[in-house]
Amino acid sequence: MTQLLTRLFVKNHQDLKKPAVRTAYGNLASLVGVVCNLILVVGKLAAGSLFGSIAIVADGINNLSDASSSLVSLAGFRLAAKGPDEKHPYGHARYEYLAGLAVSTMIMAIGLSLLKDSALKVLRPEPVGFSVLSVGVLLFSICLKFWMSRFNRQIGEAIGSDTLIATAADSRNDVITTAAVLASTVLCKITGLDIIDGLMGVGVAVFILWSGWGLVMDTLSPLLGESPDPELVERIERKVLSYPGVLGVHDLMVHDYGPGQQFASLHIEFPAEVDPLDAHDLIDNIERDVRRDEKILLTIHYDPIVTSDARVGVLRVRLNEKIRQIDPALSIHDLRIVPGTTHSNVLFDLVLPAGYTGDRAEVLRQLREFVTQQDEHYICVIKVEQSYASAHREK
Repeated sequence: MTQLLTRLFVKNHQDLKKPAVRTAYGNLASLVGVVCNLILVVGKLAAGSLFGSIAIVADGINNLSDASSSLVSLAGFRLAAKGPDEKHPYGHARYEYLAGLAVSTMIMAIGLSLLKDSALKVLRPEPVGFSVLSVGVLLFSICLKFWMSRFNRQIGEAIGSDTLIATAADSRNDVITTAAVLASTVLCKITGLDIIDGLMGVGVAVFILWSGWGLVMDTLSPLLGESPDPELVERIERKVLSYPGVLGVHDLMVHDYGPGQQFASLHIEFPAEVDPLDAHDLIDNIERDVRRDEKILLTIHYDPIVTSDARVGVLRVRLNEKIRQIDPALSIHDLRIVPGTTHSNVLFDLVLPAGYTGDRAEVLRQLREFVTQQDEHYICVIKVEQSYASAHREK
């Protein structure tokens, strides 16, 4: 069914890297969500009101929130497709994240309302009617939501949309909550305990609140500036290191302005003896190739490394081994030796992962002591930096 819908409603559906195709996929998923959820809303509100079940009504209102969420997602995809303008040179792709945050907030608000209504039903239980119609509506809802979960996940994974993947998880959760409502309807009929309906309504509301909170945190993370995908970091570093002459990479930063709008910068270590024009030409080639393959605008800073001085090479190997012994999460780069009449300065950058909780002073002490042990005329000068890519390791 997913393939049929995409072939019918998404032009050039196989060209997933095109922004217009990605937007078309998002629009399709959102519209399907609106239609399917409205069908469920009508059926559940009718059945719940007819037979006096707060649990079925609560489940129907949950579907109404899902329909509203799909509308917000649709608006988010359409706004995110707007190109750069004078005030927003990086585009508008973050609207998709904002849409996800709005959806999550709506889910939380509806969950609180349902919790209040269900709690009142627990305090003042009312008779719950039972019919084949209400059972049929709930069974149909379970089947439809299961399909919607698969549908949204397939499209979300295809176009890399966290919003649709979250929608898929929400549909999966709806399968669980509706199954619980169905169980309460049957139990009320078997036991005659009408309080079960209110209790199940409370359970559904709590589950909605729990899911909504998780979605809030998921959508806030990219807006706050989360660490880049470790696989992306590894691909970029591996690709850059594959070019002849590149000795190392460090200080990789990835800035996310929304799906399809990523910018990155990094430093490469390159032999200082190479002609600057040749080095510049190679850097241009790397930036162009990364943009073509990863759809990321990469800016590279060139760090010249003296390779003709054997002392630098030997000290780099020894320092890398020492830093691995101290803590494998640490790394160094930009090592250089500046000779003088009475002493030589050994300078390098020490990179700590974000949130590092180790003893920095002790690490610096051990490194300075180790450098001095290599040559009594060495004076160690260390610059401490933070890594902005969690998967980064010194190559």
